[in-house]
Amino acid sequence: MLVAERYEKIVQLVNERQSVRVSELSELCQVTEETIRRDLDRLEQAGRLRRTHGGAVYIKDQQPETPYFEREVTHADEKKRIAQAAIKLIQPNDRILLDASTTAWYMASNLPDIQLTVLTNSLKVAAELSTKEKIEVISTGGLLAKRSLSFVGPLAERSLDAYHVDTVFLSCKGVHLERGISESNELQARVKQKMIGMADKVVLLADSSKFGAQAFTRVADLNQVDVIITDRLILQNTLERLADRSISVVTV
Repeated sequence: MLVAERYEKIVQLVNERQSVRVSELSELCQVTEETIRRDLDRLEQAGRLRRTHGGAVYIKDQQPETPYFEREVTHADEKKRIAQAAIKLIQPNDRILLDASTTAWYMASNLPDIQLTVLTNSLKVAAELSTKEKIEVISTGGLLAKRSLSFVGPLAERSLDAYHVDTVFLSCKGVHLERGISESNELQARVKQKMIGMADKVVLLADSSKFGAQAFTRVADLNQVDVIITDRLILQNTLERLADRSISVVTV
């Protein structure tokens, strides 16, 4: 069993039973109690459970993903402008990665049919690009997260290890100047961490409503981002602080 799979099994057991002892988890996962204690420490740091003496208990503040159809219409005008600006950064023969955000889908909808290789974990993006003959599309595969229509989990993460891209275009749930980029759950966060690590350039697509927000699971520090594309409603103070960090910001 992979570490990520063990984490998910532990969280599932805690959620189902409300509380579980270290000895039970050790037997069920077939690893030592010391390994389980380390796992519980990591999961508590990620906010997925609460450690107790001898085990762990369920917490109620997990954040479900927003369904795709809701995200598609939220700040739609801003997302479409951000997508158009992002497309301008793409050159023929580039190898790019598009995440499963609605902004990435707007990019896919408007990409010209030029020679490109596009890697994605999005069912919607892959379907949109399937009509464009010159664009080679590679899907990660993996566990389908039905709310976001994205592929996540260990298989999606392992498939990303096989590739390297020029630019990754991704979005997130929250952008906090001190705490970095965050996502609604650990499965999404882990895939995006992999994406960031396999690209020469990281372009963050984030409308202004996401700044100052902190979602459930941390993805990365802001210093791992090369370019942020956002809308004109972003606060001037935020722009100045991003400039101090040498992060290029495009407003549309």
